[in-house]
Amino acid sequence: MPNTDELLVAISAMVESEPSNQMSLTVVAGGAVITGRLAPEAMWRERVSEVLRSSDSLGPFAGVFAVDGREDRPDGGAEPTHLHFHLARILQGSIGMPETGGMYRVAIKDVSAWTVGDLSYSDQ
Repeated sequence: MPNTDELLVAISAMVESEPSNQMSLTVVAGGAVITGRLAPEAMWRERVSEVLRSSDSLGPFAGVFAVDGREDRPDGGAEPTHLHFHLARILQGSIGMPETGGMYRVAIKDVSAWTVGDLSYSDQ
């Protein structure tokens, strides 16, 4: 098992301790470049749950993501193991997908490279 990047874990823990999604990060995981803003896991889960609830076909899955009134992280405050991206894009060449941004969960142990900030892309 690869060593987890302690600095990336510290950044994730700080995002978890603040009710904000202003930390921009770009990571390489499994060969994909993902860029966007980090969000606390509870906020991320609630937003995914809301999106699923609004879908006729995916509504039954909303409960899996619901935080159910739990405080802080669903894991009870243990060291973060995942990054939760909000308004994120997978960069492919000069294109960012999806165009409107998506909700991605990335295992910290799978991140092979990262940088602070949101990489820009051109859709022209």
